[in-house]
Amino acid sequence: MKHVHFLGICGTAMGAVASAMARKGYVVTGTDANVYPPMSTFLESEGIRIFQGYKPENIPDEADLIVIGNAMSRGNAEVEAVLERNLRYKSLPETMKEYFLWGKHNYVVTGTHGKTTTTSMLTWLMEANEMNPSFMIGGIARNLGRGGRFTDSDYCVLEGDEYDTSFFDKRSKFLHYLPEVVIINNIEMDHVDIYANVEEIKLSFKRMLRVVPRNGIVFINADCPNCCDVRAYAANELRMVKMVSVGMGEEADIRITDIEHRMDGCSFTLEGECYSIPMIGDFNVRNAAMATCAARFAGLTPDQIRAGFQSFEGVARRQEVRGTVNSVTVVDDFAHHPTAIRQAVEGLRQRFPKSRVWALFDPRSNTSITNTFQHELADALATADFAVLPPVENYKKLLPEERLDLQLLHDEIAAQETPCYVGSSVDDVVAHVVTHVHPGDVLLVMSNGGFGGIHNKLLIGLAQ
Repeated sequence: MKHVHFLGICGTAMGAVASAMARKGYVVTGTDANVYPPMSTFLESEGIRIFQGYKPENIPDEADLIVIGNAMSRGNAEVEAVLERNLRYKSLPETMKEYFLWGKHNYVVTGTHGKTTTTSMLTWLMEANEMNPSFMIGGIARNLGRGGRFTDSDYCVLEGDEYDTSFFDKRSKFLHYLPEVVIINNIEMDHVDIYANVEEIKLSFKRMLRVVPRNGIVFINADCPNCCDVRAYAANELRMVKMVSVGMGEEADIRITDIEHRMDGCSFTLEGECYSIPMIGDFNVRNAAMATCAARFAGLTPDQIRAGFQSFEGVARRQEVRGTVNSVTVVDDFAHHPTAIRQAVEGLRQRFPKSRVWALFDPRSNTSITNTFQHELADALATADFAVLPPVENYKKLLPEERLDLQLLHDEIAAQETPCYVGSSVDDVVAHVVTHVHPGDVLLVMSNGGFGGIHNKLLIGLAQ
């Protein structure tokens, strides 16, 4: 095999794998609907030719393998050409497994929340201690400067998503990752476009544990009931798999104790060793504890881990301060699930204990635009001092009875004595906030998309 063509090549993970394939000596080309820097210039610097816009003629006649990204679906011109010409194709996780994961010590970080932060922490602990790990992360750790790379190291750290693999493979991505070490941060209902209930999600985690080897280990959240169910299953059905629970409760095999919060971070004790992280919130303490356990299994000492945490710079879009204007701080966060929203608000209250917290939430994910969490979203947003919502831009062919009801959400938040405003547009939201904000307030912007460029609009509005 000499030539590989990628459909959706400008995605973070796709671009990283494409680059790694090129460095292995393969001829690599690819197509994407939107080709723009920095990914486009990075790929071009790797000698990769990119086509913009999907067309059957983009697929080179000499291509030996087509890698089809998760965003591709039937009806895409190049997807249809691949099927009609009966070309050899694989999903991205299958490609990673085939060319990069065999024979490696694969550390797979999973769970509904905290995957990106925990994966970034663990990767940096290894990187800071010269282990030169391969990694694939669904975000940009500031220390690492990219979402993924593949090296000659025996170690590979992967963010393990429970979302489906591709349009032709509906299994979870993490089932392809040959896990030796698994972290399960938590398990909650999410991804209602592919899962009918939380039992189906737990089933996917159970299937993943079936391929963990005897010399591997699973670190699982002792404080999460769904995680405890999965652990009980493994204890009965997979007795050769070593399971270790990590948590704050007394029933945990490894307890997180002596948690202290400061404005600039947290400290905690694990197995008699004290660690400090430059991040806030109990949820980040748990993320760090999981990363610590996995790093210890990889052979790092407590001193090496402490030094790694000290230089960890965090992850883009995870409680990232975008600017402070006239004593009002704008914070960006990726939260789009009720639990993550609660944690984001709680974290900012610990970081800014004297400030009023505004929760600006953009319902955009496949789950949050439905009424699955209609009441849970209201309860989570009501933990802030003010809640602000834009209109839902795209209900993605949902039936009216399946959609998130913004008026009901407004009423339920207001019933909990938290002022709530539903804007007619992003610009309307900005105008409302800028008019009513006070010096010292913190604006928490939560979205898994761009939210119409609201961060810069808020900073400009505050300046004016």
